[in-house]
Amino acid sequence: MSQPQDLLLNRELGLIEFNRRVLAQAEDPNLPLLERLKFLCIVSSNLDEFFEVRIAWLQDAAHATPERILADGSTPEQALAKVARACHQLVREQYAVMSEVLFPALRQEGIIFLRRNEWTEQQREWVQSYFFRELMPILTPIGLDPSHPFPKVLNKSLNFAVELEGRDAFGRASGTAIVQAPRILPRVIKLPPEVCDGHAHCFVFLSSILHSHVHELFPGMAVKGCYQFRVTRDSELSVEDDDFKNLRTALQGELRQRQFGDAVRLEIADTCPQHMESFLLTQFNLQARDVYRVNGPVNLVRLMQVPDLVDRSDLKFAPFAPSLPVALQKKAKPPLFETIRKGDILLHHPYQSFQPVIDFLTQAATDPHVVAIKMTVYRTGTDSVLMESLIAAARAGKQVTVVVELMARFDEEANIGWASRLEDAGAHVVYGVIGYKVHAKMLMVVRREAHGLHRYVHLGTGNYHPRTARMYTDFGLLTCNEEIASDVNDIFVQLTGLGRASSLKHLFQSPFTLHSMIMQSIEREIEHAQAGKPAQIIAKMNSLLEPQVIHALYRASQAGVKIQLIVRGVCALRPGVPGLSDNIMVRSIVGRFLEHPRVFYFYNDHKEDLLMSSADWMGRNFFRRIETCVPILDSKLKRRIIKEALRMYLEDNVNSWEMQPDGGYKRRSGRGKPHCAQLELLALYTGPQAE
Repeated sequence: MSQPQDLLLNRELGLIEFNRRVLAQAEDPNLPLLERLKFLCIVSSNLDEFFEVRIAWLQDAAHATPERILADGSTPEQALAKVARACHQLVREQYAVMSEVLFPALRQEGIIFLRRNEWTEQQREWVQSYFFRELMPILTPIGLDPSHPFPKVLNKSLNFAVELEGRDAFGRASGTAIVQAPRILPRVIKLPPEVCDGHAHCFVFLSSILHSHVHELFPGMAVKGCYQFRVTRDSELSVEDDDFKNLRTALQGELRQRQFGDAVRLEIADTCPQHMESFLLTQFNLQARDVYRVNGPVNLVRLMQVPDLVDRSDLKFAPFAPSLPVALQKKAKPPLFETIRKGDILLHHPYQSFQPVIDFLTQAATDPHVVAIKMTVYRTGTDSVLMESLIAAARAGKQVTVVVELMARFDEEANIGWASRLEDAGAHVVYGVIGYKVHAKMLMVVRREAHGLHRYVHLGTGNYHPRTARMYTDFGLLTCNEEIASDVNDIFVQLTGLGRASSLKHLFQSPFTLHSMIMQSIEREIEHAQAGKPAQIIAKMNSLLEPQVIHALYRASQAGVKIQLIVRGVCALRPGVPGLSDNIMVRSIVGRFLEHPRVFYFYNDHKEDLLMSSADWMGRNFFRRIETCVPILDSKLKRRIIKEALRMYLEDNVNSWEMQPDGGYKRRSGRGKPHCAQLELLALYTGPQAE
């Protein structure tokens, strides 16, 4: 049934709103100063991917299907115009926070970013020496003329457009040159203490050093101007299934072209003259709205290295040591498989350690009773003890099967590398199903025991990535429930072989049963409400975009179902609209850790169904990815997840933002006793009273 399109909010504007909430963290005086600087950098990192993927998609749509109507009722061109206005405003606010809030506050703490006009004579001498010693030998200026066309500019690289006057040794007088800063060069350089003029930490930007000494690259020429710029390119990979016989080989070819996709954004210095802006726009085939003039470095992401260069623990979040579940805290630890046999183990990261997951795999790799290991890999990083354990297991002769998702965005190269190493070790490596990303987080170990083969399983809401497990909140379940293990095995068989989808006993799976289960669960709550029974839905996720689910939630609200949604990122549903969504509340939690778990609760006439999943409520997760969703069967673990993932976050009035009907957000009032779910969970699991 068709629905009015104005009931759905624009996805791209929702992503910009999320980044406003991240930027608010950079402005928050209650947070440690160097952590606020990190939040500023995270906004830039998020915007880079936003342009590389979402804006690139919109621009393609505007060109290929200009009459297309998007979910919010706008055409691609209309959406681009709205998004550009919002994004320009966000970038202006971001640089204002940097220059007017953070840099002055950092200066008061002795952490100074020196402008060229602030350099002392001693600092100028040091910078000059650094330029000739570290920069000059690897810089290659390119003068533009018929034999030197405008160079290929790498995606997100730092470049300088230089205006020149005079003639060179060959009599050429092009007037313009391009200087590309190799990525190997640091963008922020720390000065030695002896030239810091009594300050603890002094930094200069690479761009300032190049501006000051760019004339050295053009001897005999007069430099009239030097302007930094950075271009962002379309980075979405496109591999058509009729173009190749081997996905890995085809993808390797595509990766080489990613750095040179179509331009989607141009960042330039605010001092850049109009004629140079027009020249660069022409080179990159961009419009005026695609230009972002900034008062500062064009790549704030590189400021992320500064906290690592400053030894000031008082300006950073307090460190913490993740705890272990009580069942794993015994001094004489039995094999993990023996502990799992005694009962399911729930891990809540980062408050609880990711080490049990690592131990699960490393013990399986060396255990002589383990005969087979199966695992999905989406994001795991370039240096992974988990992958090394799989390689060791394969070399030890165990049956190792790994489903490597080669199309995990921006992790393609790392995953190709692991796939190659795993194959060389003798593991069976498959790449899932063409057209469906394998996003499920599954790890299964088959062990020969006294009464036959037994299967042990880990299911998670987050990636098998030890580093992000310290920064993302997620849940993981270790179980030897035979029916759940049988379901996991059936999904692995789907991924590695051929055949129809089997009927699973407990798990729900995309693209087959997960969406219909969610829809049926919502409809069941509607029926309970209409029958006068209590009805409630609580769901936590990263994104909510799928139209059928949103319209079902609207119907549930109209029927009287109480709906509480905790959506960290983009949400296309409009809450609090009279007569439509009066009973829907949407909150977003933005704090020290990135909220990442997907947890779904349906009251179901006192039965209280609770599920955790790898999937958000988005079209891609329901229909174009392979995802899993597992019901929590253990009543104790169910109560724990309801408390830790849902109730505590609904009480949060520190990091919580309430969504408005127009898509904007307001920070929840801190009236009364402050509740910060992340801090309370840290105290619960890593403090002196942690179990």
